[in-house]
Amino acid sequence: MFALLQGFAIGLFLSCPVWFLLGMYNPRVAVPHRPDQPPRRWQVLLRYWFIVPFIAFLIWLTSLWGGWGPSLAGWLLGLGALAVEVPLESRWRRFRARWQERRRERAREAEALKARARLEQQEREAGLAVLDPNRPPVDADAVVLGLCEAKGRLLTQHRPDLAVQADRLYSRYAHVGAVLADKFQPGELAHQRAAGLAAEVCRNATDQLNTMASLLRGVAGVDGEYVQRRLSRDGGKLSTEEREALHRRLALLEDTERRLRTLSGRNEAAVTALDDAAASIARLRTEPSQASVAADQALRELGRFMDQAQRYDRGERV
Repeated sequence: MFALLQGFAIGLFLSCPVWFLLGMYNPRVAVPHRPDQPPRRWQVLLRYWFIVPFIAFLIWLTSLWGGWGPSLAGWLLGLGALAVEVPLESRWRRFRARWQERRRERAREAEALKARARLEQQEREAGLAVLDPNRPPVDADAVVLGLCEAKGRLLTQHRPDLAVQADRLYSRYAHVGAVLADKFQPGELAHQRAAGLAAEVCRNATDQLNTMASLLRGVAGVDGEYVQRRLSRDGGKLSTEEREALHRRLALLEDTERRLRTLSGRNEAAVTALDDAAASIARLRTEPSQASVAADQALRELGRFMDQAQRYDRGERV
């Protein structure tokens, strides 16, 4: 064993000049490095003039007490050790660099999610919450995801005036959740019951938004402006059948708009119901009272005390 170590130390020491010359010609060949940190020639000098010879000297020094006589196998292992170690260390450095980059990326994503959650919370508190169909809120549940999808379908049909109802429903739903969290514990039956009812109202409103999108998709191919131009410009030149067909198209658009107004009114009723629920829950007194007597009684007792306190006023002494 000691003969192997002695041979290994001598072979490692003798391989240093060869690797030094290779490193002076191309440092990337002789020095383990990361892709974003190319090696320098001073690193070659430090590595093969000081570090590796010192390691070889320590191995040789610790194997002396076992006797002399380095083995040929040790020589060969020492000569080829750097040819194995340099690529392995380079691969390890690249792996470590990728792992650190992924770790930093995850940290940046987590920080971005926290910042986005704080911004969404501030927007909800200010009443400016706006849903992005492509980027749902961080804490979105099934109800909010459904609203996002419905809003995206309405925006696809170029009806932002109807899609804004999803934002209003989302802000009310989030407000009801915040009021419930302030008044009740999550495990309480009242909290679960109220939250379930609010979610059910939003689900019904989401169904109505999806129905709106389906109605709009059904008449997407009907150009109302074109029909109006044809009737106003060429009304006298059109045949009876063509005029009736154009009027049927207009009737179809008017019927669709009437249904949209009906569904929109139902959604407004849902928004009002959520506002009423938030106001009713906010009026509840769920926290224990800190006063031992009622407010009116306390005011009466304080007035009575002040009246009696004047008896102790003896005036100023001369």
